[in-house]
Amino acid sequence: MGLIVGIMFKKNDMVHYYDPAGINTAVGDKVICRIDEGLEIGEVVIPEVEIKEHDITAPLNKVVRKATYYDLSIDELNRGKEKEGYSKFDELAHRHKLSMKLVEVHVMFDKSRMIFFFTAEKRVDFREMVKELASYFKIRIELRQIGVRDEAKIIGGLGPCGMDLCCKSFLTDFESISIKMAKDQNLPLNPLKISGICGRLMCCLNYEYDSYRKFMEKAPERGIKVKTSNGAGVVCGYEPLKESLVVEFENQARKSIPLAEVEVTNERVELKEEPEPYGVDYDEGGQGIEEDDSAAGHRK
Repeated sequence: MGLIVGIMFKKNDMVHYYDPAGINTAVGDKVICRIDEGLEIGEVVIPEVEIKEHDITAPLNKVVRKATYYDLSIDELNRGKEKEGYSKFDELAHRHKLSMKLVEVHVMFDKSRMIFFFTAEKRVDFREMVKELASYFKIRIELRQIGVRDEAKIIGGLGPCGMDLCCKSFLTDFESISIKMAKDQNLPLNPLKISGICGRLMCCLNYEYDSYRKFMEKAPERGIKVKTSNGAGVVCGYEPLKESLVVEFENQARKSIPLAEVEVTNERVELKEEPEPYGVDYDEGGQGIEEDDSAAGHRK
């Protein structure tokens, strides 16, 4: 058996699990940990939990120590330097005429690095800007160009469901999302309804996609005659998450029948009401859906 403790380094960020290394901690305690080849200060959000050794998928980093009053003072100074970084970045970007939008500035606890996350429509030559920032702050500078999905992950917000954005709360990687996922789930192809606040296709389109795909591989096509315990009928619709077919009987009544309880025949009939063809819907401004076929990643 081993002990783990959950630590969060930024507000509303992901929880990282560490080996407490014999240090007694409680929820709300500030601790110093090693992360990304440097030291960082975080807050304990999940108390010590005992788990089986085989449930630990990778070697855990250890908590270095509880944060002291001096450590908290350093962290406060770093936060002040981050605020200064915003104004200095904007000043230099304007001076060098670089089209860059600053998203976040972060100073590592041990002052090993000062990282600027920004977005831009194309690659930017910021070498001179890095030199001036390093000269001004007297610290190693990193500028990281990120995508719009990474920007949403950093800033956070609420999705159409009213919950915190998935990328901010629990997603660790961005998976490829395609318009085919929306089509196969028979969702309205209106960009306002299937796009996230980042402007790209919503990550949640991928959550139930495999269930829909596997069901549709087994389900008979619309118009195929089937036999059920309620009598013979015709497939006129689907309920993939319930693994059921919508069957229309001779009296025009429709009922949801589990796929496992249906006997499929080889006969086909023409349905009176054909399903609407899939196609791209447009908003008032004529803006079509931007398909996202690749996962976002950091670019330096």
